[in-house]
Amino acid sequence: MAIAAGLLLFVATAAIAQVVTQTPPQLEGPTPPMATDAAAPLPKWVVDDQRKMRAYPDQPPIIPHSIEGYELSVNANRCLSCHKREFTQDSGAPMISVTHYMTREGQMLADVSPRRYFCTACHVPQADTRPLVPNGFRDMSEMGVKPAGSE
Repeated sequence: MAIAAGLLLFVATAAIAQVVTQTPPQLEGPTPPMATDAAAPLPKWVVDDQRKMRAYPDQPPIIPHSIEGYELSVNANRCLSCHKREFTQDSGAPMISVTHYMTREGQMLADVSPRRYFCTACHVPQADTRPLVPNGFRDMSEMGVKPAGSE
């Protein structure tokens, strides 16, 4: 009798556990799921052609001009028509880094490396928006470090 009562209790507990559904933790904020809010206005692009300070060491430079309508495909790269080594003197644009002419192994190439061909994979236009997170980056010169040989 005790075994039957224990077995009945076990089966009842298992059945109740399957029926009772747990509510998963809510992952979104106060907006209910599937609600539509008005989209924020698109930010204005910074197109003043002024080179900006980098936000952190080794940051790829941002694009200080409009690239709307630029073709960037396997067959064409409009960026290179101004920034490629042989065109910078006439265009006045800064030359792309010599690292863009190297393979992964450091071998120099005569033309831009295929892995560096799609510029917007690293370089982006700058929008006039406030930062999402505060940036406390300080350049070494601001921290009192003098360039080598300046003593």
